[in-house]
Amino acid sequence: MGTPVEEIETAGKSVRRGARRARDVALAHAPERVHRGRILANRLAMYARNRRTDRSVDRSDPKRFDAILDEYSADTVFVHVGLRDVKSAFDRNPYEFLLSRLDDRFESVLTQGFTPAFRSPDGIYHKQFSLPRFGAFARLFFEDCDYRTEDPTNSLLVRGPYRFDDCTHRDTWSRAGAFGKLNRENVLYLDIGTDWLRASQIHYIESILGVPYMRTVEYDGVVYTDETTYERVTHRSHAYDDEVRWNRPKLEAGLREAGVLDSYDLSGLRIRAFRARELREWLAPRIERDPYYVVT
Repeated sequence: MGTPVEEIETAGKSVRRGARRARDVALAHAPERVHRGRILANRLAMYARNRRTDRSVDRSDPKRFDAILDEYSADTVFVHVGLRDVKSAFDRNPYEFLLSRLDDRFESVLTQGFTPAFRSPDGIYHKQFSLPRFGAFARLFFEDCDYRTEDPTNSLLVRGPYRFDDCTHRDTWSRAGAFGKLNRENVLYLDIGTDWLRASQIHYIESILGVPYMRTVEYDGVVYTDETTYERVTHRSHAYDDEVRWNRPKLEAGLREAGVLDSYDLSGLRIRAFRARELREWLAPRIERDPYYVVT
């Protein structure tokens, strides 16, 4: 027997475990309308949070930023970047400032080069000329990268020697695809200056676990690998059945508590760090208990 305090703590943990099991059983047998209500409630809550989020960023010492980067020893890093906040923090060309520091510390720097326009009828993806849709950093990085994958909806941009030549590029979220490789190799992710947690890897986790609000969709189109070489392809990616929003505050809080996510605040500049496989290992059992965990 333990002390009275230890016995109370043990009893409390047992009660919480029992409550979670009861909740999981209830959700497993809940009708679809209950889950749709949960999804809607989260979407409205995220909209309200985004409306009132204070995005002010003040000047910060670049040495503090350098010290954070120096904490991570890795050959490869995948970045999501908000250049506006980087500029506000350091008052200089944010792209050049950031790229030089990443180049100094990592052999390879990756970011997303997503081109959702391929999802339109008879879509066209040009590996050399299709501009990334999301983010100023990706569009600038596109000019400086050494390699781009041939995935027509969710290509990745690489500066450095890291490659995905052994991956399939016709099924984005396949275990044999690029994101499956990032998972297997537990690649480091850095979110720098983003408003919330950004993790393209979550799409991969949702797909391999078969969440009920996501479905696999086939898109027909043309992929150009250079100015003259092209191929007609059928590409597999994803679509959501509803207008869903990830519950990012819940995800961040849980990941931080578990020690999977490191987070920093430099005078309003948010920096987050995590690794791909560790994210999956934390998230997978929660989705298995509640398939709507990410979006409620």
